[in-house]
Amino acid sequence: MLRLGIPVIGVTDVPRAVAFWTEALNLVAAEEWKSETWRTLTCPDGSGRALGLMHSTSPAEPHPRLHLDLFTDTAEEQQAEVQRLVGLGARIVDWDHYPPEPDFVVLADPDDNIFCVVDLSHAPSGGDKQTS
Repeated sequence: MLRLGIPVIGVTDVPRAVAFWTEALNLVAAEEWKSETWRTLTCPDGSGRALGLMHSTSPAEPHPRLHLDLFTDTAEEQQAEVQRLVGLGARIVDWDHYPPEPDFVVLADPDDNIFCVVDLSHAPSGGDKQTS
């Protein structure tokens, strides 16, 4: 039976990406299938694989069709996480597609892969969390 695996990010420097993403998402670099061109990151509680990092020579896309959304529960938490991620090596992207009153901040990892930090208290996807 076919099942969804894990998201994979193409990176130019696998060790640098391992350092960034393990700190960013509190993941652990697994020893399984470890090579110069691949690294699997797992959940620290042993519950499974979370992210794959694969060496790539192609440049990151400035407007990728597929990207990671990282969730926070409040605007304050979003701001704190954005600053933490910038401290780890991410950069804030001057995004040209922000809607009015965005619920997300666009960042790029050290390899320029785009990802978003979303405030669920403000997001349409926040479910029961209503904003005024």
